[in-house]
Amino acid sequence: MDEGEYLRQADAALQRIEAALEAVEGDIDFERTAGGMLQIECADGSKIVVNQQAAVQEIWVAARTGGFHYRWDGGSWRDTRSGEELHTALARLLAEQCGARLPPP
Repeated sequence: MDEGEYLRQADAALQRIEAALEAVEGDIDFERTAGGMLQIECADGSKIVVNQQAAVQEIWVAARTGGFHYRWDGGSWRDTRSGEELHTALARLLAEQCGARLPPP
């Protein structure tokens, strides 16, 4: 995938996550910053950070339970170790860390 396609796919993924976060029931705040970073803050002050890593064409997620790397497989963003899909993983992480339920994209 060339850089332009990576940026389109990564931006679209972050937009879908933002749209889903708008519908979250629970006490969370989120903000998207310049450079493709999405910061999600839980009620307890902990954060989950989702950001683009253009140099390696991945999306990285940092949460209390660890760091995760997602690569585009032609149809979805998949964890480079477990194969878990990004939105599914983020829903799990939000439930574990924030007690919030992320709706489907």
